[in-house]
Amino acid sequence: MNIHEYQAKEVLKGYGVRIQEGIVASSPEEAHEAAVKLNAQTGTSWFVIKAQIHAGGRGKGEVKETGSRGVVLAKKLEDVKEKCAAILGGTLVTIQTGAEGKKVNKVLIAEDVYYPGASEPKEYYMSILLDRATGSNVIMASTEGGMDIEEVAEHHPEKIIKEWIDPKVGLQGFQARKVAFKLGLTGTAHKEMVKFIGSLYAAYVGTDSSQFEINPVLKTSDDKILAVDAKVNVDDNALYRQPKLAELRDLAEEDPLEVEAGESGLNYVKLDGNVGCMVNGAGLAMATMDMIKLSGGEPANFLDVGGGANATTVEAGFRIILKDPNVKAILINVFGGIVRCDRIANGVVEAYKSIGDIRVPIIVRLQGTNAAEGAKIIDDSGLKVFSAITLKEAAERVKAAL
Repeated sequence: MNIHEYQAKEVLKGYGVRIQEGIVASSPEEAHEAAVKLNAQTGTSWFVIKAQIHAGGRGKGEVKETGSRGVVLAKKLEDVKEKCAAILGGTLVTIQTGAEGKKVNKVLIAEDVYYPGASEPKEYYMSILLDRATGSNVIMASTEGGMDIEEVAEHHPEKIIKEWIDPKVGLQGFQARKVAFKLGLTGTAHKEMVKFIGSLYAAYVGTDSSQFEINPVLKTSDDKILAVDAKVNVDDNALYRQPKLAELRDLAEEDPLEVEAGESGLNYVKLDGNVGCMVNGAGLAMATMDMIKLSGGEPANFLDVGGGANATTVEAGFRIILKDPNVKAILINVFGGIVRCDRIANGVVEAYKSIGDIRVPIIVRLQGTNAAEGAKIIDDSGLKVFSAITLKEAAERVKAAL
């Protein structure tokens, strides 16, 4: 589960991570009030206005309707309302949103932290994530902050620092100091970075997150270390023990069909193809998607109804798939292990009759317990549903339906 920057910063602050202070707003008027309050709290006279969407590249992104960037600077309090009006309610297109973009419902009014001082401010990159290959957490850092880490990895891989953390032992002091040394920090800045890394790792572990990314981490001109941006991804499987974090979920940022599927207990991911697929089991779903491509189609979704599929879950799956206007056919591929094939077949027939006007052909491939009985139920239903036993037969029926 992704959360917004302003939410992520509050989480980090709760673990002792120094952040760029800011106040979230949903309208130009609220933004002006936030700027006045922020000026009183921090003394800042310049204000950074940051669109709050679940996507990176906001600073380089553009609002379709106004041409504004997703991150802008207001050098006067009087400019805050006008600059926010050019962002709020607009559709921000970034390298991560695709051409359709995302609607901006909130902005973060943040303090200016690039103030003059004894030394020049310096940006760094830092993230913590799980390295599945080693079964360890890994801290990734770079002196090239503010840039896409993919570009740094491609053109300057030597500038990426990695430090693996044994989750059974946790982050050791010498490891935090090693990262700070490799970033070239000394004196107060080094001590501040060591403290920053320790607090960041504590937040990562304490929130059951799968990724923390801070880009940039800023060394201010007076050697403070703080998070200017924050991207946090919480492990969905751990939300049951993170109720406060679960409340931060913003459904407006997620695909409506994926939200609906989740409410029905289905694992659904929307894709760009023309063949809807409904399968029991993630591995079989991947194989089914390959089969669709071999038949000349493109999968329109990943949909796993699970091992306990019944008429209710099948109907919910149908309704979700049929809301995609690109779907020209539906392929149901079920292995009858935990659930019998005849039960699935009855569920398909009941769901079809319940929904009513289904205008795309449905191919049902059943294999396993009571597969023959299930195929007979499908064939005798009199509906626009076609049974198949083998993968080849199912692929041929899909091809004929397109």
